[in-house]
Amino acid sequence: MLEVLHIENIAVIEQADIQFRRGFNALTGETGAGKSIVIDAMGAVLGGRTSRDLIRTGAAKAFVSAEFSEVPANLPGLTENGLAPDEDGHLMLQREISGDGKNACRVNGRPVTVAQLRQVGSELLNIHGQHDGAQLLDEEQHGAYLDRFGRTDGPFAAYQEAFGVLAELRRKISALQMDEAEKARRVDSLKFQIGELERAELQPGEEEELEQRRSLLRNGEKYLSALSAADYCLNGDDENAGAVSQLQDAGAALANVRRLDETLSEVFQRLETLQSEAYDLAEIISDLRGAFDFSPEELDAAESRTDQLYRLKKKYGATVEDMLDYLEQCRKELDAIETADDTLIFLEQQLAKARKNVQTAGAELTAVRKAAAADLEARIQQELRDLDMNRVRFAIAFEEKEPSPDGCDVVRFLMSANAGEDLKPIARIASGGELARIMLALKNVLAEQESIGTMVFDEVDTGVSGRAAQKVAEKLAQVSRRKQVLCVTHLPQLAAMADTHFSVEKGERDGRTYTEVVLLDRQRRTAELARITGGSKVTDALLESAGELLDGAEAYRETLAD
Repeated sequence: MLEVLHIENIAVIEQADIQFRRGFNALTGETGAGKSIVIDAMGAVLGGRTSRDLIRTGAAKAFVSAEFSEVPANLPGLTENGLAPDEDGHLMLQREISGDGKNACRVNGRPVTVAQLRQVGSELLNIHGQHDGAQLLDEEQHGAYLDRFGRTDGPFAAYQEAFGVLAELRRKISALQMDEAEKARRVDSLKFQIGELERAELQPGEEEELEQRRSLLRNGEKYLSALSAADYCLNGDDENAGAVSQLQDAGAALANVRRLDETLSEVFQRLETLQSEAYDLAEIISDLRGAFDFSPEELDAAESRTDQLYRLKKKYGATVEDMLDYLEQCRKELDAIETADDTLIFLEQQLAKARKNVQTAGAELTAVRKAAAADLEARIQQELRDLDMNRVRFAIAFEEKEPSPDGCDVVRFLMSANAGEDLKPIARIASGGELARIMLALKNVLAEQESIGTMVFDEVDTGVSGRAAQKVAEKLAQVSRRKQVLCVTHLPQLAAMADTHFSVEKGERDGRTYTEVVLLDRQRRTAELARITGGSKVTDALLESAGELLDGAEAYRETLAD
């Protein structure tokens, strides 16, 4: 359960610590006081989408932390990310939002990504907003709700695997199917491209070697001149001795006296080393000079080859290796087209088997869904009776469709609002209040199967009033005996039913707007309920009525404890 929500510099909340309690927690306040900001802060610390606009004006960053207790250590989001609650089962989520858009997230002090924070948070707390009822109008969501309730993961994964094979075979067949004229055009194009590339006789790495040789040939005279000058310096000519000969003479001059002095001996050894190195260099330079054969014809050939590669690269790839890869692709495609008839026969045979597999997997998935639908119908019907919707009938209809990624059937939620009326799609007949209660019923049923310990309801009572509001309050009180419930509401019936009541209050200080979250005692709860009921003018009659509402709620909660 959520123990403490700490907020810093979120919109009009400079700082707040909200210590939630077990059971039913209600938050009330004037419109615009900041109740939605508390929910936004919860969403942020759970890894939801945020904006730098959420940061309080004048602050450099915002910070939210949420401390949870009784957290199971085996939650997938924790184990998959190497996280765990402390020895007492406590887990601290933290998120810091900077003005530059950067986020710093932590779980029990350990840095995590926003995605990891979202994964962990989704297993600790669910936020149900006032617009969730609109999702019931989207019939594409109905199947997802049923799969979630029926836990169809296994059959659904088997179906998707079979459908994936079918889809891939269809893609391959489609790629091979073309009319004869199109096939002829493609074959001609491929043969031309293959011929042009094969005639080029491309070799891996040749481009680099060609560029190096072309550069050398372009600078042939300079190259030979440099080698000749170096050769003269080292080897000399008929009239002048080179460096090699000079070093030999120096060594010979010291040879007879090298043993007279240790320094001379060292100098002699160094001269021998220099002489050997100079001799080797002279040989290398002489070989390079003799091996270089400058030919204008070779330069022309290199220029021509470079130009050919340039033109081919513009059509077939950025490098020789890319062009060779493209050549191989063309050969494979040509072979596939030329053998397409045989391949199509084989693929059609595989396609027939894949269709049967999809039909079998789809039938199994449908059977599991229908069994779950019968259970869900009964559960929803019971929830609706608890919410004072005794005359409403709820049903789940199935309609067969062509196999698609989500199955072979269309799932649609139907209802009848009044006795004697036919079942019809929810979108056509449900009012706002009915949608809110049906969604509440669905959320309650789904929540029973989940390990999430805290459920947040953000003004889900929109469109509900009177006796229906009392039934919604009683239902939330029942749910709060199994899970912690946090509810933002404008209805006195819901606020009175809460075990713990907070008021979100806005005021001004030093020219700035501030919002505080205040825990209410009995006296202040009575005044708040009177305000919710009658507006700004609170009379003794309203206060008395509020007191009676609190007494009735307390009596009802006691029946739940029995």
